[in-house]
Parts: sequence; C-alpha cells; structure tokens
Amino acid sequence: MPTCWLINTPRSYFETSRERGLDLLGIDSPNARKSRQMSRDDQLVFYVPESLTFVATARVKSQVFEAHDEIWTHPTRPREQFRSRLHIAPSIIATDRSEEVEGLQVGPTLEYVKRWPPEWWHLAFFGMVHILSQRDFDLLETELKRSTGG
Repeated sequence: MPTCWLINTPRSYFETSRERGLDLLGIDSPNARKSRQMSRDDQLVFYVPESLTFVATARVKSQVFEAHDEIWTHPTRPREQFRSRLHIAPSIIATDRSEEVEGLQVGPTLEYVKRWPPEWWHLAFFGMVHILSQRDFDLLETELKRSTGG
C-alpha cells in the first residue's frame, strides 16, 4: 500500500516545479530523513501555505537520490539546495490559481488536522513533509479533479 504525503511548498517552489512539468521533488535538509521513507508509487499532494491552497497531486517514481544543482530557492534559507530528490510523475496540476483547492473549505475536515481547532488547521502543516491518511489524500485529489475539470 503506498504512503500518502503532503508536501508543503512555498509558491515559488511550486511554480518552478510546475514549469518543469512536476517531474522532480526536492526535499529540504530538515526533512531529508523523511524523504528516505518515500518509495515508488507513494502519493503526493502539494500544499501552498501563502494561499492556503492545495495545488497538485503526483506519484513517486524513484528512490531518493542526492543532487547538488540549484533548482529551487528557499524563502528564508538561501543556502538550502533541496539535495534529497525523487523523480515524480504528475497526476493533477492546477494550471492557475482559479483551479486551486481552497484550504479554508477542505482543510478543517482532514483527519490529519483533527487535533487543531478548525480555524487553525493550517498550523498542522508546519514543515515541508507530512504523512496523510489515504482518506485525506483521496478527498484532496477528488477536489483537485473537480476544480481542474480532470
């Protein structure tokens, strides 16, 4: 059974990834250990905290590897290179902001955030990598399909 992961990325990271065709996932150094738990066919959902929106889903297509070329920039850690990387394949990508899933609508209903007061659900996603339940992933992927017409 694949593991479901939420990837919390700044808008600039997501835009760079989308321009590349969402083919590569780079994990920041504080979450490198978690990236080694990811494996082929794991499911990913991308979340952008600045807009509180869910923006894409993808599948992992490789084991983690290390690379040093600079692709993404971190908003507060300019030396971060996102060295832990995995090849991924997109499933659903919001092509513009009108297709993104509003977190204010679905976020409070997620199992992952149930320990948080509903108005503070987004604080549960502090940090880049989180394991989600299959139910949460399915809900978010269904909403992205609906919003993108896919």
